[in-house]
Amino acid sequence: MSHFSSEDEVELQGLLKSLLRSVSERISGAPSVECAEEILLHLEETDKNFHNYEFVKYLRQYLERALGTVIDEETENCMRAEGQAVTSGQDTLVHAVTRRTRESAEYKEMMHTLKNTMMVVVESLINKFEEDQLKKEEMHRKKQHEQSGGPYLDNCSDSDSSFNQSYAFITHEQLQVIAEKLHQSQPKEVRWEALQLLCCAPPSDVLSSESWYSLCRSLSAALADPDPELSEKVLRFFAKTLSSSPLNVTREIYVSLAKSLESDFLLRKLSIAAGSAGIDVNRPDIARLLKQMRLMNDFQKEVTSYWIRHPEKYMEEIIESTLSLLSLQHERDAGMPSTEKVLEPIHMMAMLDIKATWFKRWMHGSYSRTVVLRLLEKKYKSLIVASLQQCVHFHKCRGPSGEEVSDVTHMLGKQHIGPVQRTLYTTKELEYIHFVHSLCLLGRLLIYTNGRSLFPVRVKNRKDPVSLTDLIVMLIDTMYQHPKPPCGSLSHADSLSPTSLVMEDLRTLCDRTECAVQCLYQSPVIEALLAPIIALLRGEQAKVNTLETTLVHIADILARIATTRWGLSIFLYDTNLISAEGASTSAAHIIAQFTKRLLAENLPPLPGLGASTAVAGAFVFVCRQMYNTCVGLQVLRPYNLHECIVRAWRQACALAERVPTPVLGAAPDPCSQEAHDASLWAETLLDNLLNFAATPKGLLFLQQTGAMDECVTYMFSRFTKKLQVSWCEKFGYGVMVTQIAATAPGVAALRRSGFVQAIVVDLWSALECGRDDARVVQPRSTPMEPIDRSCQKLFLALVNLLSSSYAVWELLGQQPLPNKAEYSHREMPTSIVDLVDRLIAINSDEKIHSLFNYEQSHTFGLRLLSAMCCSLDSLLLLESQYRVSETLLQNQKDNTSDPPTGQREFIIDGLSVERNHILVRMGMVGGPSERRLPPRSLEKGADPYPWPMFSSYPLPKCYIPDIPKMPRTKGDTEMSHFLASWKGAERKQMDQCRLQYVKVMTSQPSHLTTNGMADLLEATVLHLSSSPSDCFFPLAEFKGGDSTVTPQSLTPMEQLGVQLTIRYGDHLGLLEGGSERDLCLLVTHCRHSSSDQQAHTTSTLSGLRGRFPGYDWFAATAFLLMSGDRERTWGFLLRFSSLLASAFLWPARLRAAAHLPKELARSEIPPVYSCTAHFVEMLLKAEVPLVSSAFQMSGFTPSQICLQWLSQCFWNYLDWMDICHYVCTCVLLGPDYQVYVCVAVLKHLQQSILQHAQAQDLQVFLKEEPIRGFRVTDYLEFMEGLERTYRPVVLEDMRTFLLGVTANSTQSPGTFLNMESQ
Repeated sequence: MSHFSSEDEVELQGLLKSLLRSVSERISGAPSVECAEEILLHLEETDKNFHNYEFVKYLRQYLERALGTVIDEETENCMRAEGQAVTSGQDTLVHAVTRRTRESAEYKEMMHTLKNTMMVVVESLINKFEEDQLKKEEMHRKKQHEQSGGPYLDNCSDSDSSFNQSYAFITHEQLQVIAEKLHQSQPKEVRWEALQLLCCAPPSDVLSSESWYSLCRSLSAALADPDPELSEKVLRFFAKTLSSSPLNVTREIYVSLAKSLESDFLLRKLSIAAGSAGIDVNRPDIARLLKQMRLMNDFQKEVTSYWIRHPEKYMEEIIESTLSLLSLQHERDAGMPSTEKVLEPIHMMAMLDIKATWFKRWMHGSYSRTVVLRLLEKKYKSLIVASLQQCVHFHKCRGPSGEEVSDVTHMLGKQHIGPVQRTLYTTKELEYIHFVHSLCLLGRLLIYTNGRSLFPVRVKNRKDPVSLTDLIVMLIDTMYQHPKPPCGSLSHADSLSPTSLVMEDLRTLCDRTECAVQCLYQSPVIEALLAPIIALLRGEQAKVNTLETTLVHIADILARIATTRWGLSIFLYDTNLISAEGASTSAAHIIAQFTKRLLAENLPPLPGLGASTAVAGAFVFVCRQMYNTCVGLQVLRPYNLHECIVRAWRQACALAERVPTPVLGAAPDPCSQEAHDASLWAETLLDNLLNFAATPKGLLFLQQTGAMDECVTYMFSRFTKKLQVSWCEKFGYGVMVTQIAATAPGVAALRRSGFVQAIVVDLWSALECGRDDARVVQPRSTPMEPIDRSCQKLFLALVNLLSSSYAVWELLGQQPLPNKAEYSHREMPTSIVDLVDRLIAINSDEKIHSLFNYEQSHTFGLRLLSAMCCSLDSLLLLESQYRVSETLLQNQKDNTSDPPTGQREFIIDGLSVERNHILVRMGMVGGPSERRLPPRSLEKGADPYPWPMFSSYPLPKCYIPDIPKMPRTKGDTEMSHFLASWKGAERKQMDQCRLQYVKVMTSQPSHLTTNGMADLLEATVLHLSSSPSDCFFPLAEFKGGDSTVTPQSLTPMEQLGVQLTIRYGDHLGLLEGGSERDLCLLVTHCRHSSSDQQAHTTSTLSGLRGRFPGYDWFAATAFLLMSGDRERTWGFLLRFSSLLASAFLWPARLRAAAHLPKELARSEIPPVYSCTAHFVEMLLKAEVPLVSSAFQMSGFTPSQICLQWLSQCFWNYLDWMDICHYVCTCVLLGPDYQVYVCVAVLKHLQQSILQHAQAQDLQVFLKEEPIRGFRVTDYLEFMEGLERTYRPVVLEDMRTFLLGVTANSTQSPGTFLNMESQ
């Protein structure tokens, strides 16, 4: 054990003395002894140099010598007891070693020795301090006797005391003497000596003295004294007090400093004479004021970090004294020349803190902001008036010219008041500094509600008060006259330019919705922003200094406005602007016209603006913020921006390819830079073109440009780098990928880009390989969830990718499984077919043995299969092509035990439970009450899984609930009476039929039986098809006969679809014997009829090669509605095919039909997606915004799930009667009701959607779960409300879309105005 020698004690005494000297300032600033103790106890937490003190280093070495061996021994003992290395249990080991060391005898002996030694050292220091104090008192007595003066205390001796630089206590009598000696009447030497003594006294003693107020007056007088040494000494005392004292002390000092400055400015009116060079900061009176103002400003910026810990009155005194000083304004004397400039405190503050940092910090916290705004409103509004007056003056006089402003900002950026002194500020510089400070102050006010409530403000020489809108318009105009300096790195001088300051304020307002609504989303502001654009479109010269730079700034603000819902609404539907042609129009149309002019080379160039890709790219980006929304695309559709962008992109690509061959040693070729710029421009255009894929209809436009592959490849390159879509997008490319994957051309482009392969490889790495960089210390824990969290994101990505049956056809159609005889562990799947082969269709031991984590990986595959099978067309493809159900049944059969009784029993485990669920889902069709799906989890109790398992079809009876037989009689109802009396083809009777239908649906929906609805549909279609005005397509003619049709002519998918339909019809009691052949004939007739009307197209897409790849679910629905009557069904379908509704309710009917525009027919994007789903997303954002946001955050799209629902006529999602109601409603009330039904369903599911979006399984929920509790009749009133609001646009667009006509979205702007304002 180490003991201390006498030499050690002497060394410790010196080290401790050095430590106390280092922290003397902290201790002396403590208001009490207790506070000083707290400072020393927490010195390690607050002093960054703590471990560098020699005293601390000495103690650390002493501990190492005394306890090092003990710590090593205890560490070995603990590690030996645990039997493992220091890994995750390191914290536990440290605690154990610490506890045992503190309990050891060595530790106790060390502490005893250390305490005794330190007591001796401290006692020696105290004795020495007392000796030093006695010596000082003796010396003071002698000095007092010699000078016959009062009793002073000198605290600045050079004695060797450890506290010789700390404060000594001072009595009130001594302070009274100091106050008397500081009086202005005393000689300079006496005042100087008094200040010397005052600086050595603790500030807390000075302020608590009864003499403080007389001291304060004397100090203020000394601050204003012409003698620089005296005022400098007082300022040093103030600075020392402000830096080391608590707020209750410093606020007195600060307030006295502010009042002293205010008195000084009132007594001495400083001015800059006309014709003088400016203000010289070396002038003694100016230099003295600047130093005092700098001290104030430094304190203003620091005090915000701790004044919340003190009473509000302290903070209020500081704020009020500041505002009082800065609000000070001199009245101009009658004889003063108008050109003479009066120097105010605000000018001084602006010179020191040009961007009003102090005010920004005071306004940042609510604690201080409330006080500032209250005082500004009640007492010091003159400060706001003066700031606004300065901005108005700068704008009205147009300020200095652009070159002069650049010179001023350049000079201000090079030198500041500081180590590199500049001695002269010109009048123009002073004016500009005041303008910048005022603009920053006003910009901060506009951010807050109570700050904006201070407006309007009256200023001189202006008839009307300045409102918020007036101020913003004025700032925009200021930006036009003083554009930003040439582009490059933003220097300090650039940041002081008017344009940079205005843009900073405008961007800040854009980022805050409430501010933007009050300040920016106003017609005069939008008009001011678009004024240069309208002038250019008219062929006039824009009234701006630098056109290109200004236009880029305008586009920046417009893009920020367009990203918000309110901003987009004012762009699209506020028609207060006057276009170049003189007609009223909206901002969106002006921006689109201008962008089209910028992109189109065949149009005359805009005056004063060359071929600027920077301006064109900026305005394309503004348009992008509109066309990447459904409502914005609807308005901008007439301008065909996608065609303009793709033409410009192709031209840029052609120019970028003209790169000359580099020659060694040759000078750089200007053509190389031109090609490089063209390449960047092409990438910008491609990025903007890609964003058309954000909406269903935009994706169709993108497909029609022929640039789908290039856009998807570009997106994949950014997706792999995890880059954002743009600076204003909150989410990545997840939603866009999902949107693209919903269509056949989109998923084909994803496959060609490598996106599909990348997902498969990443999934396999996560499932089977694990992370390469993971250090394996212990085995990975067994996942408790069916899908491990590390794979959840990839699982959802695959669900999104394979959600659409079109995607499944493209990725799996006509591609057999490898089914290899041997699989290597290093063999990695690279396609969806490989994934199905390795994870789903596991039909051999080789496949099982090739998996490191068989159960986890197969469970993943089964969950993916379950999500895919929810799409009935995907189910039919998997079943017809891969016989998936046979593989699963065989797996169930193999997963049995062989007990002694001889009766085989199923082994209940995670995989068998998953397979049982999928087999029931695949083997039975029905709505929420028409089938029972077994759970995927075990229950508590003796029988954890009471549901029977099976290894062959048909399903056990327990999965097929008994449902009441559908009544076949028409019944004696109002609707049947109406149909019986319906004669003729008058439109009035059709309207009466609709009214009667709505009445029955809302009051007596049970009276509408299946047969009754069949009669209603038949009569309605007969009436509509007989009216030329209601026929949209020519009536189909079928040339084949029944003799040419056999069930064998059906595709395997169609045969399976027929079997599913027959089983469903039998279960509902709708069919009789012999229905299967009739349905086969009906499906064949429908296919032949659509083939006769099909356009001749050449495509690489599997969906456009040969037959329609899916099953005709609408024809099957009609067959069941007509109770299996083939002739009746066929007649209904033939007549129905001439109606507009058939294009949306009957997707198989219009596959690549000759009736469609060629571009639409070749796209392989069905109208139900590009039109119906498009409007669903648009209406959902307006009517159910929470659901729309939930989809956005989940990376899933409403269009994908709606496409699945509508493609299979809601089979498996709604009960049969609701499916019939859906069909009848859309046929009778109009095809636009298809949109309203989907919106009503999503509104019904709102609560569940929000919950599952939070649980991050929204995709799986919507695909796998039926729509429980939804009744068409319950939401008919809601849908009628949607019809009244949106039909003029939705129904008209459905018509024009199929005709290939561009709808004129300017006819009814009020329709969607209600959408965005809700």
